[in-house]
Amino acid sequence: MSILSTEQVGHSFNDKWLFKELHFGLQKGDRIALVGINGTGKSTLLKLLAEVFPPEEGKIVKEKGIRIGYLPQEPDFSGLNTINDFIYSADNEQQQLIKQYEELIDSPTVDENKLAIITDQLTALNAWEYEYNIKTILNRLQISNFDQKIDSLSGGQKKRLSLAKLLIDEPDIYILDEPTNHLDIETIEWLEKLLTTGQKTVLTVSHDRYFLDNICTEIRELDKAKVHLYKGNYAYFLEKKAEREYNDAIQAEKARNLLRRELEWMRRQPQARGTKSKSRIDAYYALEEKSKGPRAHDKVELSVKVSRQGSKILELNNVSKSFDGHTFIDNFSYIFKKGDRIGLAGKNGTGKSTFLNLLTGTLSPDAGTVDIGETTKFGYYRQGGLNFDSGDRVLDIVKNVAEYIKMANGDTLTASQLLTLFLFPPEKQFGMVSKLSGGEKKRLQLMRVLMANPNFLILDEPSNDLDIDTLNVLEDFLINYPGILILVSHDRYLIDKLTEQLFIFDGAGDVTIYNGNYADYKAEQELKLKEEKSIDKTTKESPTTTGQSNKKKLSFKEQFEYDTIEKEIEVLEKSIIEKTDLLNNTTEHEALTEISNEIQNLQKELDKKSDRWIELSEYI
Repeated sequence: MSILSTEQVGHSFNDKWLFKELHFGLQKGDRIALVGINGTGKSTLLKLLAEVFPPEEGKIVKEKGIRIGYLPQEPDFSGLNTINDFIYSADNEQQQLIKQYEELIDSPTVDENKLAIITDQLTALNAWEYEYNIKTILNRLQISNFDQKIDSLSGGQKKRLSLAKLLIDEPDIYILDEPTNHLDIETIEWLEKLLTTGQKTVLTVSHDRYFLDNICTEIRELDKAKVHLYKGNYAYFLEKKAEREYNDAIQAEKARNLLRRELEWMRRQPQARGTKSKSRIDAYYALEEKSKGPRAHDKVELSVKVSRQGSKILELNNVSKSFDGHTFIDNFSYIFKKGDRIGLAGKNGTGKSTFLNLLTGTLSPDAGTVDIGETTKFGYYRQGGLNFDSGDRVLDIVKNVAEYIKMANGDTLTASQLLTLFLFPPEKQFGMVSKLSGGEKKRLQLMRVLMANPNFLILDEPSNDLDIDTLNVLEDFLINYPGILILVSHDRYLIDKLTEQLFIFDGAGDVTIYNGNYADYKAEQELKLKEEKSIDKTTKESPTTTGQSNKKKLSFKEQFEYDTIEKEIEVLEKSIIEKTDLLNNTTEHEALTEISNEIQNLQKELDKKSDRWIELSEYI
């Protein structure tokens, strides 16, 4: 039985019907991915099911008492001031108590009596585990400054904040629109485990194919206003979709042959178009529709020319780079060679962006040299997006680079012709860049990078806001790209398919070169962790009798302190990473000094907490 469903739902956009008389149901425990090309109405359907707005036709039906959690692509925080205002719901007693508890322990002078009362209340409500879960979610999503103004957050921070709130609230149904955008790989893997734990009901739209494979038990494709069901993960969907389209093509060819005969009848029998022939006439028009077959989707075409590359490409010799005493790259050397396809791995704030800026000359190393070959031509697709003036037209953005572009096959295209290949029709070419969607801006930015004919291509998070179809075309182009490729991406599928080597950043200066892709590296790390746990378990299972009898046990208060310190250490570590990342992107001298002092104070506090944790852990 469905706990959330549509009944004869229809909805239009810009006077065009996205779907009519649509039935879509969710049962408890379903984990469903909604897929389809851009413009089919996937996000609109999610909003209808989440009751963001009502459908133009039909209705949404849900089981009584069902709570829906909805993650939009662009969260709205209207009427909210700080992160605290958003995270802790006013109507949730546990969350309000936790908020008061956090504010008390963070205050310079702690009211011990009030703290004792709230502690007792939290214990009575069995809320300590809930409090721990909240802290885990916030730490994982890099949210630590609860007094920060929401208006000051970046788009990625707002998306993570919205996801954190949804996970904290633990709804009955999770409706997620591109949940993996702005998350690093480790956080995506954590989110996968969270969503597949327990009998959660999940409906998601995502371009991340590994994410879909790992969490979904069913794929539903929205195509031509109809929903096609595939029981299985994304890989199964691709296989069965190909079979369906093949069968549809065969049926369409049969329909076309029959249509020719029916067309002759329609032409010969003008007098027969009365009441008695109406059914056959209706059948003719139905046959005409069927004969059209599967729709041929428009596709981006990537085939630009690559500049000639000499024998010397790029050489890093004992390169080091630090910011205010913190070393991100220490004595690293590498000689780039033809055919290199390298992925950069490591948590946020470990030095990947610093490394890219060193390669391209935006930053200078503190020690060592970066020697760039004379024929090396960089193409740098940055995560930040396009820089444009509010009055810039789409065509102007391209013409600013070149009026004519040489393609791989030798053809010369005008800027307008190239835009058409990248799915920008004339009406969009003369429109303002500010009117483009996020995905269209990313596509335009990618086009600008490629049209400069680079032979050393750097892509920093290229998959954000691109649909799966465009990603597939990008992958096909990059597989055959003859130049050097460096890829930074949270999309594990993209990393696995396009890279053969990893540079792994640990954030403390060490950059490890790993021969293989991310799947190889992950499997090796999991095996290593399993072996370490096995050794640790063996050691713990064979203590000396004397050690067992003399071991002190923690009091209730010490145990509580131990558990609290663990959480506080996690928060401090996250804060240091965030401050370090901010430091890397700051050029103003006063701000650099201030942030550096903050990092030093945080580090001192971390050392103090760590020492106490080690002391207490002796008795665990």
